[in-house]
Amino acid sequence: MLEEPATIRAIVRALDGADAIVEVAQGGCGRCHEEGGCGGQHLTQMFCSSPKTYRAENSLGAAIGDSVTIAVAAGSVRRTANLAYGIPLLAIIAGAVFGMQLAGDTGAMAGAALGMLVSLVYVRFRSREINADPAGRPHIISRS
Repeated sequence: MLEEPATIRAIVRALDGADAIVEVAQGGCGRCHEEGGCGGQHLTQMFCSSPKTYRAENSLGAAIGDSVTIAVAAGSVRRTANLAYGIPLLAIIAGAVFGMQLAGDTGAMAGAALGMLVSLVYVRFRSREINADPAGRPHIISRS
């Protein structure tokens, strides 16, 4: 079963080459109440009250001021969050555990720092790969 892409309403605020800078009034995809929703909107409402802007592929030629629907590939938000938060966290914990086995508390601190450094290099490399794939980028699917 293929998952449908997450969609959200936005307004085009600027154009930058083939991309549009869009403003999203609500945080997240708005599917918090649905099965499979991540609940991210609840978190963004706690920490971010102002509208946010994002870059989206503008293959439909939307103009500044247009109300548009943005689609993000199913699972891409989860994969990106895992890459940005999960990988570094696991690397820090693994580094600390291995470091503690080798040199006690000092080794744990050094291992955690090394794990963080290695994970940041990995995340930077993987994020470039992910950004190069047009299928995972947000894109405008309709204008209204």
